[in-house]
Amino acid sequence: MKITDLYIDQDVLDLPATRVICDRLKMPGQVVDSADPVYEKLSRTAAPVDQGKKILFLTRNKGAFLRPCPGTDYYTCCNYTILHFGTFCTMDCSYCILQSYFHPPVLQFFVNHNDMDASLDEFFQQKKRARIGTGEFTDSLIWEDIYPFTSHLIKKFAAQNHAILEVKSKTVAIDHLLTLPHNQKTIMAWSLNTSDIVRTEERRTASLDARLAAAAKCRDHGYPLAFHFDPLIIYPGAEAAYRLIIEKLFATIRPENIVWISLGTFRFMPDLKAIIEQRFDRSKIIYGEFVRGLDGKMRYFKPLRIRFYQQIVSFIREFAPHVTLYFCMEDDEVWEKSFGFAPHQYGGLPMMLDQSAARHCGLL
Repeated sequence: MKITDLYIDQDVLDLPATRVICDRLKMPGQVVDSADPVYEKLSRTAAPVDQGKKILFLTRNKGAFLRPCPGTDYYTCCNYTILHFGTFCTMDCSYCILQSYFHPPVLQFFVNHNDMDASLDEFFQQKKRARIGTGEFTDSLIWEDIYPFTSHLIKKFAAQNHAILEVKSKTVAIDHLLTLPHNQKTIMAWSLNTSDIVRTEERRTASLDARLAAAAKCRDHGYPLAFHFDPLIIYPGAEAAYRLIIEKLFATIRPENIVWISLGTFRFMPDLKAIIEQRFDRSKIIYGEFVRGLDGKMRYFKPLRIRFYQQIVSFIREFAPHVTLYFCMEDDEVWEKSFGFAPHQYGGLPMMLDQSAARHCGLL
């Protein structure tokens, strides 16, 4: 993290995590009584998204730490549970929804970890299978330089046998996690894309080779793995480029080490288009054959994305015929024409993923 301004909510000034972060950053923090001064500073800048990646606000999560994934009724959702511990990201992907999701966008880290632990303890007492992830509103691992947050979570999840934690990232900050007693209750996951997309659309992220090397290290230390081809982006030569990635993935990682692989084509709310045009003036990803979907997002024309999915699925099945493969937010027609079945035929997508997690992670 390259933080230029540190703001501290006076309500969290004396919390342990605040002291640790201030010591690690070695910079004075401006104490504020609300988020207003932070937002006012950002609103005065010419490039709030860029500036928001350098301003850190330490505060309290006043809402729920555990919340359901914001899916829609129109597309099949996996019923993921989000652990909401922070917002925004220091990396800079052109397609990132966080550019338009937060107003204004600012790095927030919630330091009331006692409340988070209490929420998790109460959840674990229910002893029900669950898939919990930290990578929805931020990247899971960008915070590790300033606070060992993931280390704490891995140890906490290792002490129970009904829920798994998925740590999803485009970074490789994993060396300090390798020797932790994880009890296979943490899945280390990476987003993958073609070398062209990583180079042109995913600024300040780790290279594809570095991500796969980090995954191999985690595998060697017993972690279950997952991978996410999301967003798949359709462009001239894309099929061949994704084929190369899939070959490289399975040359590095054996299918039996993978809990699941997700697929999802590029989709975006219409207001993101202007942001991408302004911030990534060489990007062409928004000029494909898009139509507005039932959820209001712009999506590739359905026949186009079905054909593309069919090709990607065939590539993966060639190397891993039995790995759990699923779509993020697609309807039954897309499932049936791409996979040959719909999730309800196997008890629904949540059950499919829970069963895969149980096999790989030893859930009760």
